[in-house]
Amino acid sequence: MGKPIRLWAHRQRGPMWRSLLRARFPISLALLGSVSLAYVVTDTSHQLPSVHYPGTSPTTIAVRKAGCDIKGNINDRGEHIYHVPGQEYYSATRINPARGERWFCSEWEAWWAGWRKAKV
Repeated sequence: MGKPIRLWAHRQRGPMWRSLLRARFPISLALLGSVSLAYVVTDTSHQLPSVHYPGTSPTTIAVRKAGCDIKGNINDRGEHIYHVPGQEYYSATRINPARGERWFCSEWEAWWAGWRKAKV
């Protein structure tokens, strides 16, 4: 009639797959080593933003840098709140450096300094 159908034909390819399975560990080590070496060689050190605390030089807090449009406001209850452009009370918010209010360059910087985002 014809050739019999082998249900376990993949067993003939066994030695190739076994050799790949045996090579998993050295391949993993080589990849890990190359990634580690690339990490050390590039030396990309990420710095945290500089945060100004009350009591530091008021001139650096009061001066608004270009691109630093986030307003850090302290309300009557002493809550530290920041307002981003486009929020409802952004234009009405005034910054008074004598009270410890200041400008931020990013929301992350404001959050890192301990301020929360305005709810409205």
